[in-house]
Amino acid sequence: MGKRVFRVLSAFLVLTIASVSAGLAVAQGTIDSTGIDEGAAGGFTFASVARRASDLAARAYAPDRPELPHYFADLDYDKYRDIRFQRDHSLWGAEGLPFRVQFFPRGFMFKDRVVVNVVDQGRVVPVDFVGDLFDYGKNPVPTDIPADLGFAGLRLLYPLNRDDVFDEVAVFLGASYFRAVAQGLHYGISARGLAIDTGLGNKEEFPVFREFWIEKPSRDATEITVYALMDSESVTGAYRFRIQPGLETLVDVKAQLFFRDSVEKLGIAPLTSMFFHGENSERFMDDFRPEVHDSDGLIIETGHGERIWRPLTNPAGLRIADFEVESPRAFGLLQRDRDFTHYQDLEAHYQDRPSALVEPLGDWGKGFVQLVEIPSDSERYDNIVAFWVPQAKVEAGQQMQVEYRLRFSADPEAKLLGGRVRSTRIGAGGTDVLDRNVRKFVLDFEGDTLASLPPETPVEAVVTVSAGTLSELVVAQPNPEIQGWRLFFELTPDGDTPVDLRAFLREGDDVLSETWTYHWVRE
Repeated sequence: MGKRVFRVLSAFLVLTIASVSAGLAVAQGTIDSTGIDEGAAGGFTFASVARRASDLAARAYAPDRPELPHYFADLDYDKYRDIRFQRDHSLWGAEGLPFRVQFFPRGFMFKDRVVVNVVDQGRVVPVDFVGDLFDYGKNPVPTDIPADLGFAGLRLLYPLNRDDVFDEVAVFLGASYFRAVAQGLHYGISARGLAIDTGLGNKEEFPVFREFWIEKPSRDATEITVYALMDSESVTGAYRFRIQPGLETLVDVKAQLFFRDSVEKLGIAPLTSMFFHGENSERFMDDFRPEVHDSDGLIIETGHGERIWRPLTNPAGLRIADFEVESPRAFGLLQRDRDFTHYQDLEAHYQDRPSALVEPLGDWGKGFVQLVEIPSDSERYDNIVAFWVPQAKVEAGQQMQVEYRLRFSADPEAKLLGGRVRSTRIGAGGTDVLDRNVRKFVLDFEGDTLASLPPETPVEAVVTVSAGTLSELVVAQPNPEIQGWRLFFELTPDGDTPVDLRAFLREGDDVLSETWTYHWVRE
């Protein structure tokens, strides 16, 4: 794991597309290559894709990756980025529909061919690849491009921020990666269809969305449905994405999975993000910007209602943390810090990156949320992954159905009343003389409940550590600057032994905040 598709192409993908007037034509008739012949109106359903996935799972894995002509295969990052979709060819542009679709060409690192279809009243028609769909910039591309070259992915546009401008709201590009953005925000965190063997010693497997079906929206539609066929060495899958853009962009995901082979570690609803450095980083970063990250923490809401917050880190070595949860209510990677002064980046707009929250639909049973943190020397790399791992190992021949809702927004916790962690800071301990062998932790909590407490309220700081010595002075005090409360304590580590820490606020028997957790390692 390392370079990620969307990090490499971030400048390409965040392009805002203006309103367009013409449309991309789709072929008349059904597409034979899909194995779905749904010519009659009302014929195509999610079950159509599930049947295709089931049939595919019964055969050996064969990627759809025909050899690219050298003028596409030899592209580097800059040359690929110079290829732009012709705006006046956007699908449904001429019809004035509320959603538009644009496509990405194969080339550079995007070797897999992706088939795209439109579903119009149940009837499936393919979108043909035509060379004239793209402006190739300075690339020496001939006019006789093979007609079966195919696409690499697609993006959806919608008047998200203004009625007269069509903005990107979702992108499907590279393996099973996809991302979405909400009103007023910029692209950041990505999602994936599945994560397979992520963080293990063996090679990670990256399933691919090899075919899409897009339901044609009505003139007053506020959501759009995309179906996808996923394929890999171990698993095939039928996916349905119902995407509703807005102040909070919702993506309802339904997946039917068919396993060709057993999977050692199956990651459900994976999220991928970037954390380079932040307020809790103890290693020196020679960077004029105080913080650089797309997400600053992992949130988990257990089936019993406990909320767990784990600040993200850029570790010196690979770090994997498991959080055992039965029937989780939610988990996600959030960007809680929305203060520009904490980032000082006029181009990246890290304060405007979306949070992403996964809400399971139905009971997911026993398992754990796993957080994988990968060492990174650049903000170009997505080095954070989080996903759900079911307790039972998946064997060859099994089937699985999973449903969940993804919330992309600035603040998916807006209605939360209890205390949540606003910041985590770590420095040398001591009073008159600082001692770097002693680590001081300063946690700020905020929330409506905490803001309403009188300053004299006997709020207690509850802190536990797995190793080392906790100072006798563990304090919770009002922080009027944020209308919240500050918790601080000092830890004397036992040499280089890693330490797991937990902390929360309470008043008597009433828990006032979420549970802060941290894995401290001397670096």
